[in-house]
Amino acid sequence: MLNILIIGNGQCGNRILDAVNKEAFGGSGKLAKFYSKQNYKSNVQTLAINTAVNDLKEMKYTKAKDRIHIPHLHGVGANRNVGKKVFEENKAQIMRNVDERGSFDVGFVVTSASGGTGSSFTPSLVKELKKEHDFPIYAVVVLPFREEGTLYLQNAAFCLRDIRESGVDGIILADNQYLKQLGGDVQSAYDAINTMIARRLLFLLDSLDSEMMMVTDLGDFKTVMSGGAGIATIGYYEADHEMPIKSVIQKAIAPSGLLFNTDVYNEASRSMVIIRGDKTSLSIEEISAEVEKLSSAVGHVFKGIVVRKGEHPRVLAVLTLESAAELENLYAIAVDAIQEEKAKKERVAEEKELDRAFSQIDGLEPHY
Repeated sequence: MLNILIIGNGQCGNRILDAVNKEAFGGSGKLAKFYSKQNYKSNVQTLAINTAVNDLKEMKYTKAKDRIHIPHLHGVGANRNVGKKVFEENKAQIMRNVDERGSFDVGFVVTSASGGTGSSFTPSLVKELKKEHDFPIYAVVVLPFREEGTLYLQNAAFCLRDIRESGVDGIILADNQYLKQLGGDVQSAYDAINTMIARRLLFLLDSLDSEMMMVTDLGDFKTVMSGGAGIATIGYYEADHEMPIKSVIQKAIAPSGLLFNTDVYNEASRSMVIIRGDKTSLSIEEISAEVEKLSSAVGHVFKGIVVRKGEHPRVLAVLTLESAAELENLYAIAVDAIQEEKAKKERVAEEKELDRAFSQIDGLEPHY
């Protein structure tokens, strides 16, 4: 049985972690955490960290003992410099909370790249975890809408760079730009992507601790994540009826099945494909043909098959990338955002009109 740590950093990380716990309870009511057992096959410890106490209070499926409030007014206001300082001041408390939960085989830190607490805490947290422990740490990082604002875009650019330099064992990307495909109001869209990420994580963890016809394990996952540029994404598709397994695999790695927009056959470097379903739907011939097609493009593909009686076929694919055109596009937009913020500051420093207006009342007092 694997020992797994999942940390949700900041508002986005907290909400995804809460979605993980909700799915582990089987989607039960919000009181489930008080009386039912989480349906984890592994020993999974979850921990939510935030400077904004209201974000922690919003969590419905994560136990109070698994929430850490780092006091700093009501958050760090999307300022990563402030966030880094707050983490340093409180890292002993955070690390103590991790240490009290025992030893682990693998850890995941879930965060947005664009906000304040999550994007500033995550690189430092990963660095501390790597310094004190020897289990691999993977960051699950959510990218912002491209039109979300200059501060969020520049945060995302610097956060990703800092995480890569933290000693992290790999970064799994999800992209809020994907929300545009989901439709509905903004809150429903956010809830939908949180659930999507949570279900993929749980499927992955469940599969790494399953008995398979063809086995993938944590060692294979580590090998996949060490490939390419250290950046990955996850594809997934679940058939709601009987469907040829080759079609399910194709849909899992198609753009609509991915959490991050990439051309799998041109940008991926390694892959792990986990197939689950009733034995009658798992054609080894079709599976082998699709995996061979993928491996001819990306190199090595680990293949795992989990038999679940009566279950419609579903497929999860972990794909590491050697290049990412969409990420390069994000950085190009972020550079413009950084230049825009810099220009604003320079204009304010140069323009003295407001100071001249104030100077007109120097030496005067109000009369009532």
